[in-house]
Amino acid sequence: MDQLKILVVDDESRMRKLVKDFLVRKNYEVIEAENGEQAIELFFSKKDIALIILDIMMPKLDGWGVVKEIRQYSKVPIIMLTAKGDEKDELQGFDLGVDEYISKPFSPKILVARVEAVLRRTTSAEGESIEIGGILIDKAAHQVKIDGVEVELSYKEFELLTYFVTNQGVALSREKILNNVWNYDYFGDARTIDTHVKKLRSKMGAKGDYIKTIWGLGYKFEVEG
Repeated sequence: MDQLKILVVDDESRMRKLVKDFLVRKNYEVIEAENGEQAIELFFSKKDIALIILDIMMPKLDGWGVVKEIRQYSKVPIIMLTAKGDEKDELQGFDLGVDEYISKPFSPKILVARVEAVLRRTTSAEGESIEIGGILIDKAAHQVKIDGVEVELSYKEFELLTYFVTNQGVALSREKILNNVWNYDYFGDARTIDTHVKKLRSKMGAKGDYIKTIWGLGYKFEVEG
């Protein structure tokens, strides 16, 4: 089996070396970047990176900027390294689509264990696709086709559509959608969902009608005929 490539992004060379040494021992191929801009450049030029380990505080472009940019195009697993144990940071990270959080200082052995757990989780989901009512969702490629035509969805729109489709015919409250798609108890405004649903419906064209509004509760995905 080919070695899995891991992109390690941190402006401290010492930290990159420490992480790299442990990952190489576990037979991973490690690619290094010292700032956010370089990370994005490497990610899009290599194309087959299996996981990203990403520091938040970096010059040129911070970790948040890197996640936002990559999540527009890819669902590659991302483990965020942070010096802060700030819950707000973690919530922001999960909202953007970060898979795991590790606070510095950390044990490299723990990091390697987390890397292996995340990769196990994501590679087992590969090859999964769902087809319903002319909609094809390819989870591994993070791609949606409607009547054979690819539709460009943001990371959250993709997650939302996948959640609707896997729960078709079930009335879903806004609270339930937030907890499942945004991955934490969201203390903000449920209008976040309404905004995403509106955008998703418009991108789906006529198929957007499959997402029914249940007044006073939330939504239900139902294919007619």
